[in-house]
Amino acid sequence: MSSDEMLVSCADAALAFGRGVQAVVAVHGARLEIRAGDRLAVVGPSGSGKSSLLHLLAGLERPTSGTVTRAASLGPYDIGLVFQGDSLIPALNVVENTALPLVLTDRPEGEARLCALAALALVDAVDLADRLPEEISGGQAQRVAAARVLAQAPRLILADEPTGRLDRATGARVLDALLTAADHTGAALVVTTHDPAVAARLTVRRSMRDGRLLAPLAPEEVS
Repeated sequence: MSSDEMLVSCADAALAFGRGVQAVVAVHGARLEIRAGDRLAVVGPSGSGKSSLLHLLAGLERPTSGTVTRAASLGPYDIGLVFQGDSLIPALNVVENTALPLVLTDRPEGEARLCALAALALVDAVDLADRLPEEISGGQAQRVAAARVLAQAPRLILADEPTGRLDRATGARVLDALLTAADHTGAALVVTTHDPAVAARLTVRRSMRDGRLLAPLAPEEVS
């Protein structure tokens, strides 16, 4: 993978829900390029369109207008999304949830489990391995969701408020793990956040307000 390979590009991409006067525009004409190795924070309050933008980048939503283009070399498991809300499968325990992307790509079960345990260790969650999602807290579930993406080793990591339900120390460790994994594989990392301390740790920062992705922020503008 080239260090500057284009992974995803948005050209005036918009996303609206509903039609006519009832339509709600979540993203207005976003222009964005994500290349291998990028470290991007999208900063903004709740309801500003950050999650919708990530869903467009991941291919979970199709743009209402404009285009979102993903590299032809980018396979379905090359994109890892850490969801903001609950995303664990209730019937699977923590290690099984973490290993699931690997199992779906026909990785041997034993190997997938070892990779999952290693990823759980990165977010200090190995002790949760045998618990079901209903037996862990929301913050713990967020750490497991991050571990599931880390185990997958994608080329593009999209993390939606990955520290939002965590205390500062645990959130810092999860962000450390995401950054370290991205550095190790050369993946691009895009993080949405409302926390200036999180945004400050990524190389490029873009503000989002009322569905509009604004110009890059200078370090002193992140607050």
